[in-house]
Amino acid sequence: MLVIGLFKGRWRKRGWLIVPILLVAAVIFMANFQMAADHMFYQPTSLQLTAANKNNVEPDRLVIGITHNGEAKAYPIRFLGYHHQVRDSIGGKPVIVTYCTVCRTGRVFEPLVNGQPENFRLVGMDHFNAMFEDEKTGSWWRQVNGEAITGKLKGQQLPEFLSTQTSLSKWLQLYPESRIMQADSAFINSYDSTYKYESGKSKSSLTGTDSTSWGDKSWVIGIKAGNERRAYDWNELRKERLIQDKAGNSPVMVVMSTDQQSFFAFERPGTNLFTISGDTLIQDNKHYRINGTGIDTTFSLSRISAYQEFWHSWKTFNPGTTRRE
Repeated sequence: MLVIGLFKGRWRKRGWLIVPILLVAAVIFMANFQMAADHMFYQPTSLQLTAANKNNVEPDRLVIGITHNGEAKAYPIRFLGYHHQVRDSIGGKPVIVTYCTVCRTGRVFEPLVNGQPENFRLVGMDHFNAMFEDEKTGSWWRQVNGEAITGKLKGQQLPEFLSTQTSLSKWLQLYPESRIMQADSAFINSYDSTYKYESGKSKSSLTGTDSTSWGDKSWVIGIKAGNERRAYDWNELRKERLIQDKAGNSPVMVVMSTDQQSFFAFERPGTNLFTISGDTLIQDNKHYRINGTGIDTTFSLSRISAYQEFWHSWKTFNPGTTRRE
């Protein structure tokens, strides 16, 4: 009886602790079973890419574009933002095209682990970045850089595939033979029907944009030049259109198209500066398209990886980054 009495007394005094414990347990259950990420965001049931003359995607929509072995493909962010990953191939090479709306990060990888093709499923977020789990080992991989951060393959990285973010209209000007991913009719009601996210007008706490410079939710262009990481203010790039700089000791430049949406980054050859006229880059009387291909020369500029993303994401996953003030 004494034991029972003590238990009852302690229950009356501490019973309130059970409530938050039960709430936490419910959240864990929902997160792991009822709200698993791959049961919230599905991959396309039927991946359809069409030529420009059969395309139904609006020309001012943003796309992640890739090229390889003479083939070009474009994947609208409107669709990628829901699916998170799209598995495909280009020029005979397998790719996984990914996007995280909370970080505003578009990345393309070769889905190869130890040289072998691998399948991945969306499992959640880490530091607001989408995480994928591989089928064979259960290791978890970051979408932003393809790094495995837990599991048997911790420390390994997926090979990144060079990609470009542009408007669809600009992409088709540069690659008129490109094929464009179309909406999957099974998910037509899940896709963003507005331009708010892509245009930066969303007010969502997770995916909304800060229109000022260098706020956590402000847009930056981050570049990778060898081991150097450097960030540029989106507002400044839109104003100047051509920024010539150095990343470490490497001369680089970042350019913005006249559409105010499409951007590219290059190693800057020689010592003379470039000028820009419309969407033509000029140095020493040599002319280049905005994507760096030569117009009146067989030489093309060397592309470097460049990404538009939220500043909080770039500085988190590139802790040694510098920025142009």
